Amino acid sequence: MGSKGTFALVLLGALMAYYVYLPLPEDIEQRWKLMLTDCNVLENDHLKILADICESLGLKDYMGVMMLVTFAERVVPQSDERVRVEDERFDGVEVVVYQPRRDVCAGERRRAVIYLHGGGWCLGSTRMGPYDSLAREMVTELNAVVVSVEYRLAPAHRFPVPFEDAYRAAKYFLSADVLGSYDVDPERVAVSGDSAGGNLAAVVVQQVGVKPVLCTLSAQTGRVHVLLILRICTSVVYWSLCEKCHIKLL
Repeated sequence: MGSKGTFALVLLGALMAYYVYLPLPEDIEQRWKLMLTDCNVLENDHLKILADICESLGLKDYMGVMMLVTFAERVVPQSDERVRVEDERFDGVEVVVYQPRRDVCAGERRRAVIYLHGGGWCLGSTRMGPYDSLAREMVTELNAVVVSVEYRLAPAHRFPVPFEDAYRAAKYFLSADVLGSYDVDPERVAVSGDSAGGNLAAVVVQQVGVKPVLCTLSAQTGRVHVLLILRICTSVVYWSLCEKCHIKLL
C-alpha cells in the first residue's frame, strides 16, 4: 500500500474516532458502548435530514423514508438454545414473549420486564434486530420473562391508541393467573422502554397505580417498577439531573 493509501486510512480512522468519541464521566462503565450508542442516535438524526430533503424534492414523503429503518432492520424472532420465543396476543394486542429455557436460580420465581420500543409513536417495532437482541440479553442476564409489546403506530392509529395497547397488554400480563402461568414473581416486575417507549412505560405505571379498575390488581401483584432509557446526549443536563435525583444510569 502506498503512502497515499496509508494516509487515507489514518485520516479515515481519525475522522471515525472524532465522530464516535463522546466525553463521559470517568466512573461510567462501558464508556465505549455508550459512545457507540450515541453514534447510532446521530445516524438517526442524519436520516431525518435525508427524509426532509427527499420530501422537499418530492421523491418520497418523510414518514416513508423514516420507515425504511424499521423495514431494513426487521427480523423474525425465533427460539434458540437459550431463549424460547412465542408470538402472543394479550387482550388483543400483539406481543412477543421471550422466556429462558432453563432457570438459572432453581426454586426462585422469575423476574419479568414489559418492554415498549421507541420510535416517536410512529416508527419502530419489537421485531427489529436491536430490540430482539436486547430482549434476549435481558432474558439471559436477568433470568427474566420479557414481554415486548407491538403497539399500533401513528399516523394510522392516532393517540391514545399506542398508550391503550401498551396499557391493555400490561394489564393482561399483570393479572395473577397470567403471572402464575409464566412463573413470574409479582414483586419483581418492571415496565421499561426507550424514547417514546419510555414515555409509554411511565404512563402505564402511573395508570396501574391510579385507575380504580387496577387497585385490586396492584394489591395482588405488588410493586411495579419503571425503567426509562433516556436518549444519550452530550449535554451535562442529564448527568446533573441524575445526580440530584439519585438516578442510576445503566
